[in-house]
Formats: sequence, structure tokens, C-alpha cells
Amino acid sequence: MKPVIALVGRPNVGKSTLFNRLTSSRDAIVADFAGLTRDRHYGNGKSGKQEYIVIDTGGFEPTAESGIYKEMAKQTRQAVAESDVVIFVVDARAGVNAQDHEIANYLRRLGKPTVLAANKAEGMTQGLQLVEFFELGLGEVVPVSGAHGQGVRSMLDMALEAIPGLAEEDEEAVEVDTGVIRLAVAGRPNVGKSTLINAWLGEERLVAFDLPGTTRDTISVPFERGGQKYELIDTAGIRRKGRVFEAIEKFSVVKTLQAIENAHVVLLLLDATQGVTDQDAHIAGYILESGRAVVLAINKWDAVDAYQREQIERQIETRLAFLKFASLHLISAQKRQGLGPVWKSIAQAHASAMRKMSTPVLTRLLMEAVAFQAPTRSGMFRPKMRYAHQGGMNPPVIVIHGNSLEHVPDAYTRFLEGRFRKAFDLVGTPLRIEYKTSENPFKE
Repeated sequence: MKPVIALVGRPNVGKSTLFNRLTSSRDAIVADFAGLTRDRHYGNGKSGKQEYIVIDTGGFEPTAESGIYKEMAKQTRQAVAESDVVIFVVDARAGVNAQDHEIANYLRRLGKPTVLAANKAEGMTQGLQLVEFFELGLGEVVPVSGAHGQGVRSMLDMALEAIPGLAEEDEEAVEVDTGVIRLAVAGRPNVGKSTLINAWLGEERLVAFDLPGTTRDTISVPFERGGQKYELIDTAGIRRKGRVFEAIEKFSVVKTLQAIENAHVVLLLLDATQGVTDQDAHIAGYILESGRAVVLAINKWDAVDAYQREQIERQIETRLAFLKFASLHLISAQKRQGLGPVWKSIAQAHASAMRKMSTPVLTRLLMEAVAFQAPTRSGMFRPKMRYAHQGGMNPPVIVIHGNSLEHVPDAYTRFLEGRFRKAFDLVGTPLRIEYKTSENPFKE
């Protein structure tokens, strides 16, 4: 399971800049004034083979008693609770102030592993200028520059080393096939995830109530159907950012994201009474990015009229067009209607995600595709494809070798994906195609 790192500190110390550096992205908005970040912001990063999740937080004022700063403090406390290690970011140029002492006292009381990072330290000597930060009582001070990347790798290594048991976890990271299919049920709050699992189990195993946020943690339940063992994972609904200040917001988004990544198949549940929202598309995008096999199900189908059904079908075609490979089912969890066919699609998606594809067959299909339609020339270069082999499963990865493959257009990649999907009957799983170009031995 990916370790979780929370970035904590007072306003305008450069937490979002560090977040972008650690995630190799520009997801967090950065500007030179305080209080820009208010919500928790999640991102994925990777150092060597070690993947991790980073949480960016707003400026932390532990003693704030009212207004927006009180709500921002709630968000930061939740991020710290979800994390495995905290990176406490301070401003190397501004020095220590009373707010830094308040945050340090709060972190010391929690006893969670903490790394003290002095940001904006570019051009500063690592001597007397950083000595004052030792009075915070959090041990060694790591000088970093989020804007220039200086010291960020050392800071990250210290943070990962501070997580108890992470080294042992890495050694045991090779997954053992136990024959159990991990099925995560994901979606927005109150779409009926717990009701669906209760319907499958035939008992009120999970609390199901008509209130968003009833499930506040990921719940795992063993289940067997037709001789196949499953692990059903009920996740907390992922709420859109505009609602994060509501009092019911007690669940852990991190655990939901981790449940999706650790699953073999994800059942994305939609609400027919509310249509396909932007948040549904956001969750679907995260599932696709994680490479998990996916099945779509629209719950509460019995509660909408013909006009609403037509609107939902159009919304799926437009907002979820990138999940065309996934099977779609219309169900009612409460009335237990349409649940049987869902299991067939789950089994099919899992089989597709674990499909083994031989090198001779892949190469033959590649040559047939090139003979039917060759990739277009890009300037002086025409991509030349030589052979293909499988590079991984869950999701299936096809690696194509040849010359000048960096010039292959996206449209041609989609064309190849369609040919491979049809040949191997890949339904319900993403398919990734990677290109490896041979080095020219005469380029020198």
C-alpha cells in the first residue's frame, strides 16, 4: 500500500510548490500570497520504485476558532490523521515565529513521524542561518528549495525512511496470487454502495442510510459466488471539493484512493436520480489512471422516468466517453434488480486484466495492423515497428519496439489499441501501449 505524506505549515511557506515538485505536476496553484490553498489536495508521486501519495494542505493555524482558518485547520488535522509521515514546512528566510511553535507543539503531541523542511533555502549556507529552527524540537532541519528542487530528494528519502515498517513492506511487495478477486465499489456519497453490497450478501452487513457520508472508512467483506472467492470493499464516497467543509465530512479520501489502487476490479456506481456529474467523471478518471479494470452500474434506475433515462445515456456518451471499453448495467440495489449480469461483467473484466498475450501473436497482429494502415510520416521520420511483447498485467501493457517510435501520433495508438482489444477480447480493462525506440549505432 502506498505511504501517505502530508505537507503541513503556516501560510505562504511554499507547501504547494513542494507538492508540485513531489508529484512532478502543476496540479496545485502557486502564487506569492498567503492563504491560496484551502482544501486538502491529493497527488501521486514516485521515487525510484517507491510510489507514494502526497497531501497538500492550507496554511495551518491550530488555535483558529472561527471563520475560514478554522475550517482550513480541520482540513489539515484530517490530512495529518490520514498520513504516515508529516513534512513540516517552514520558511528559511522568514525564520521561526509563534505560529511555527504552535504547529510544532501540535505535531509533537501527536507523536507522528515528522521531517522538518526549511523551504526557500536556495543560496543559503547550511550553517548558522538554520540553527534557530532546532528550537522547534523536531530534530534535524533539512534545507530545501521547492522552486529549484534543491534538497527535495534528501527530504523525501528522510520522510520515507521515517515510516515504520516501510522497508519490510517493500520486500514483500510481490503480490501472491491467492485466487481471491478484490472488488472495490466506488462512487459519490449516497449512490447506494453499501445497499448494493448488502443485497449481494443477503444481510444488513453494512450500515445503509439515506444520508451522504454514512460510510466513513473502507470496509472489507469476504464473499464467495459460484466457487469464486471475492473480497468486497465498500469505500467512502468521494465528495467534490466545494463540500469539504461540511460537518459530515469525516471519511478518509486517501483510503478510498488506496482501495481503488489495490483492487483487481472497480465497480463504479452512478446515481440515476442525479445523472452523471463532473465528480463521477473525476472518479472514473482516477480509476483509469490507476489502471484498474472497471464495470459501470447505474443504480436507482427504477426511480427515473423515460426522459431522465435518455438524458443519462447521453451524459454517459459525453462525460464518460473514455470508458467505452467498460460494460454498463442498469440496476436497483434496493429492489435487487439487474444484479446477476453485473457478476458476469466483473469476471470478464478481471479475466481481461489478467490476460496473457504471447509475443508471436502480438507481433503478427502488429504487422497486420501496419500492413492495413502504416503510421504517418513526421517530417523526415516515418515510425517503423518491428515487434511487440507483453510488458505487464492488470492493466495489460503491450511494448512495441522499432525505430522513430517517438513520432507515432496518438490517433495511431488508438487504432492499434482497437485492433489488440478485438483480437484478445479485452473488455472492461484499460490497455496501455508503450513504445521503445532502438538506438542508432551510427549516430556518433
